[in-house]
Amino acid sequence: MPPYIAREAYKLWKRIVMELMLELKILSEKWKLLLLALIFQYVHGVAAKVAHYLHQPGRILPDIGFRFLPELGRERAYISETLFTFVFVTFFLWTFHPFVFHNKRFYTVLVWYRVLATLVVAQCLRIMSFLSTSLPGPNYHCHEGSPSATLAPPKSISEVVFLNFPYGVIFGCGDLIFSSHMIFTLVFIWTYQKYGTKRWIKRLAWLVSVVLSLLIIASRKHYTVDVVVAWYTVALVFYFVDRQLSDSDISERSSGPLLPLRGKDSRSKEEMHKLMNGVSTGDATDWRQRTQDTSVDSLANGNAV
Repeated sequence: MPPYIAREAYKLWKRIVMELMLELKILSEKWKLLLLALIFQYVHGVAAKVAHYLHQPGRILPDIGFRFLPELGRERAYISETLFTFVFVTFFLWTFHPFVFHNKRFYTVLVWYRVLATLVVAQCLRIMSFLSTSLPGPNYHCHEGSPSATLAPPKSISEVVFLNFPYGVIFGCGDLIFSSHMIFTLVFIWTYQKYGTKRWIKRLAWLVSVVLSLLIIASRKHYTVDVVVAWYTVALVFYFVDRQLSDSDISERSSGPLLPLRGKDSRSKEEMHKLMNGVSTGDATDWRQRTQDTSVDSLANGNAV
């Protein structure tokens, strides 16, 4: 292996290890809340299954989106799912890019803390919405006569809490208002809009979200109202969560602002930043001492004159 490649590989490995140490320290403070948010994803899945039990197939409601967008059909239903998967994977990888690149503006743990907090609030509103009013599903597998349009009444609680993943997610019915795909997509885009650095990616992300909205309607996975409600609800929820979490201490790094970090020990946070910036505690103390000595000498010389 050439010396240059070996040297760069060592630098990269050193950076990954330092970043991992920092993230694990933050994770030790936030893991309980993160775990609860992840568990809530299961609760959301159970609520969606309850909505499937309540679903009554019937005549598709009049919809302006269905009138202007031709139906893609079951053979092309994968298009919207493929685009959504692309959005999910690219955002997930972006949140871990500070482990490799130097242009860091956030901690990965904290960005997922904000993302999951926003998702939980939006999903609570979604659960209350689709359990309050059950609409006939517009998708082909929710039509009257389809074997997956309704579920047989559960014989035990275990049938309700057991999620047949991924079949139950793909062929679910009744959980319409509002679109879960759009919740995830818009939360990801709003997060990148706030903490991302590439303007062209931000513009592309909004364009992708519009295309995905049209594909969801064209696939008849949701009514137009499900998508429209998701757009303004997620924006309001993101703003609300952002305001609630912005009271924390704001930390800074050499490459820009960070997400709020509420720590118990400000000294430990300072040491974390010094470690990432390549400054040891002793060096920083010596630098401050030299600065103070220089200021005293300058003041003394001024008085002498």
